[in-house]
Amino acid sequence: MLKQPIRTTFKLSEGREVTLETGRLARQADGAVTVSTGNCVILATAVANKEPKEGQSFFPLTVDYQEKVAAAGRIPGSFFKREAKLNDYEVLTSRLIDRALRPLFPEDYFCDVQVLVTLVSSDPEVMPDALACLAASAALAVSDIPIKEVISEVRVSRVNGEFIINPTRTQMESSNMDFIIAATEKNLMMVEGEAQECSEEDLCKVLELAHEAIRIQIKAQQELGKLAGVTEKRSYTKPASDSNLRDKIYAFAQPKVYEVAKGSFSKHERSERFDTIKQELMSYLKKEAGLAEEDGLPDLTKKLASTYYGDLQYDVVRDMILDERVRLDGRDLETVRPLDMEVDVLPSPHGSSLFTRGETQSLTTVTLGTPLDELLVESAAKSVDSKFYLHYNFPPFSTGEVKMMRGQSRREVGHGNLAQRSLKQMMPSGDFPYTVRVVSDILESNGSSSMATVCAGSLALMDAGIGVPKHVSGVAMGLITKGDKYAILTDILGDEDHLGDMDFKVTGTRDGICGVQMDIKVDGLKMEVMRQALDQAKRGRLHILDAMYACIPAARADVKPHAPRMVKLFIDKEFIGAVIGPGGKVIQEIQRETGTTINLEEVNNRGEVSIFSTNKESVDKAVAWIKGIVAVPQIGDTYDAVVKSIMPFGAFVEFLPGKQGLVHISEVSWKRLETLEGLVKEGDPMKVKLIGTDPKSGKFKLSRKALLPMPERNASEAGDANE
Repeated sequence: MLKQPIRTTFKLSEGREVTLETGRLARQADGAVTVSTGNCVILATAVANKEPKEGQSFFPLTVDYQEKVAAAGRIPGSFFKREAKLNDYEVLTSRLIDRALRPLFPEDYFCDVQVLVTLVSSDPEVMPDALACLAASAALAVSDIPIKEVISEVRVSRVNGEFIINPTRTQMESSNMDFIIAATEKNLMMVEGEAQECSEEDLCKVLELAHEAIRIQIKAQQELGKLAGVTEKRSYTKPASDSNLRDKIYAFAQPKVYEVAKGSFSKHERSERFDTIKQELMSYLKKEAGLAEEDGLPDLTKKLASTYYGDLQYDVVRDMILDERVRLDGRDLETVRPLDMEVDVLPSPHGSSLFTRGETQSLTTVTLGTPLDELLVESAAKSVDSKFYLHYNFPPFSTGEVKMMRGQSRREVGHGNLAQRSLKQMMPSGDFPYTVRVVSDILESNGSSSMATVCAGSLALMDAGIGVPKHVSGVAMGLITKGDKYAILTDILGDEDHLGDMDFKVTGTRDGICGVQMDIKVDGLKMEVMRQALDQAKRGRLHILDAMYACIPAARADVKPHAPRMVKLFIDKEFIGAVIGPGGKVIQEIQRETGTTINLEEVNNRGEVSIFSTNKESVDKAVAWIKGIVAVPQIGDTYDAVVKSIMPFGAFVEFLPGKQGLVHISEVSWKRLETLEGLVKEGDPMKVKLIGTDPKSGKFKLSRKALLPMPERNASEAGDANE
């Protein structure tokens, strides 16, 4: 018999209740918790090996979030009828959890940890991503896996000027701000989100509100842990150490490392010089140990030496920045690297740009497509089509490396999503007809490649003639801390990201913030540091924007000549069938005859027609054809018709696409005609006037005669008339 589950509850905004439960499901995991609100149920499990793998020198944390299709009462649509690899939404949610949890583990903890989070029941109104991190942290909280403290995440949106914690999907449809924040009881740990040009002060307000809600969730996790009887965390094997070896390495290499760090070298030259010092260090250690040059150091000594040499670089660079306010490339804390940018760099894409900042470079293209090119974004609860999407590619040559290329990494998905969310804020809405794909290929990378993508994407969109009203730029901020000292860095290098304590990316226009992504590697970030980082990021963002406006000050007035043309029409719902025709006969004929691609769907109780072609004349012809089908003929209007058939009593003509009427033989000419033979034949053009409709059948009555001048009467006819 199963033991009674252990539960605790708390309330979100608007009185919505969230329940944490353990002890009923997945009892062989080190920790297992379900989080429930409404019909949404999320199961999180945490399992850790008791000992690290032999030779392990890093923390191997694996986090996977997956949505079971059955959670929404559906069967997977794949051939195998089972869940496949994680989609982008699942990957992004996995990253949200991973980035929040990773700093919570001890620095010397190298055991494999696997956190699996599964949506087992879906609620169409509940966004599961923020709750997924709560579930993951709670699973760790009820386990004996060693973590320093618990954490939680919340989503904050602004709807009609009011901030809401974990809003419903319906509420989010009216939101102009969407941020997910993770924090411990004391400090912020992770921020991710987008906004329609919010101010720095508004963002700080969001963070403060989020932190208050997070503290409630942390308290609930702590209560659950106590109820579950978790009193202490397991002990673990710590990596080997040798303080004497460490002192030797520091004494030998510290001056050499400092000289290179202070030398303002390029990325690869600096790396090569650090490698040379490492080789000299190994030779020195061999000599100290009495070994011949051809002999190798013991494996443990070699491994520890590599670790301590890495620690030395970490300490030297950080101390130089903190004490001297000088960075690896010689810049001060706020200077942005040299900028170079141009647009229209490729002849065939519909828009293109090349953006270079220091040793980071993005080649970005824009492609215009039809509604058939929309991206289907699926989740358990809801699937939507996206008209704007961005793909970010990070090939190994961008860092001078050789690596296997096996599809997009989680990092590429995450960086692309940040750039997409930022640029989306400036995309035209409403009746904008195109599907837009942006592709950023990183050709060089030395930090801030996602921000280079934002800048290059904005330039390329304007080059493509898409009516974005403002440029969006981005800058990556870094942080170095030691005790009470700290330094905030603008436009960080790759090494500064690796050796620093924060990666804080901020995008926006001159008028406000559009996107944020922040990761903290230390135990949290205080609000006063956050405010300073935001102010410094704004200055960097504006500096880059000035250069972007100098490159291309506004979007081109029109798409390029070789770009596809698209027109969107809206027709009454009752005409949808007429445009499509029986079995699609009419719309297929229009496409065949005009060389266009046409998409027709019902939206908001009316027909939305998108006409797409690389040729403007083709588009115009298709537009005229469809307008003719949906036109309502008015008595007295004239039309350019075509004779379709000839009968003894007159000619049937097509005066609008799909609309025919009769020109009676008496309405062809002012002369009395016995037959139309020799006068009119099938296919002849004929200008006609609509003179009426048959009251019984509704058929159209047309006249050619009404458009011809009345012949003058002769003298005898006039005399007869006078009598």
